[in-house]
Amino acid sequence: MYYQPGITPHGLPRDPFKSCVVPRPIGWISTVNELGQDNLAPYSQFQNVTFDPPIVMFSANQDTGGDQKDSARNAERSGEFVWNMATYDLREAVNMTGEELPSGVDEFERAGLQKLDSTLVKPKRVKLSPIQFECVYLNTLRFPGTPPMGSVDVIFGKVVAVHIDDEVIDENGLIDVLKIKPLARMGYYDYTYVDNKFQMVIPGGSKGLLAGLEGSPDKAKSFLK
Repeated sequence: MYYQPGITPHGLPRDPFKSCVVPRPIGWISTVNELGQDNLAPYSQFQNVTFDPPIVMFSANQDTGGDQKDSARNAERSGEFVWNMATYDLREAVNMTGEELPSGVDEFERAGLQKLDSTLVKPKRVKLSPIQFECVYLNTLRFPGTPPMGSVDVIFGKVVAVHIDDEVIDENGLIDVLKIKPLARMGYYDYTYVDNKFQMVIPGGSKGLLAGLEGSPDKAKSFLK
């Protein structure tokens, strides 16, 4: 099949675009507004951007009324946000925090989630989430789109603190993703989670390149001197 988005019809019962880019890690983003009210929401358009320094982004479309979402607005105004890893065991809570609610409603409380204080930023962390990143806001790229929800704010943040539950670190000092079962978004109403893994090492023997791929900046620098 072939179609041009927004120009020619795809002819399918549901738009296939989001099902073509899968799986997508979930940005479970916690923020706080100027009144000190906590907010928590999942964003399936989330990713790390680089590792030295570590930078992440989440992409927030407008709400159904065409307004900027609380997460984007709070991050811009407060200059901070927290990413909480979404897992299979927390899937129901993740789904519940995706509901469109009036501004100021505390999704932590609505989903029955315990909060943890952060160390360097004000937004709270999800206690049962095995990994959290405390982030300071860097900038926003705003892309205009078709109303009401098409316009999108892409929020970038620098990771200034990382929390990892000791229970998910294996005997070799590596994060055990199979124990965590990270949740990921597919298309339509579908999700998946990580329940298997395999390794591939890029050929060529470049120690600097391999250190970069494993996300070890200090090791990469030592090889590139």
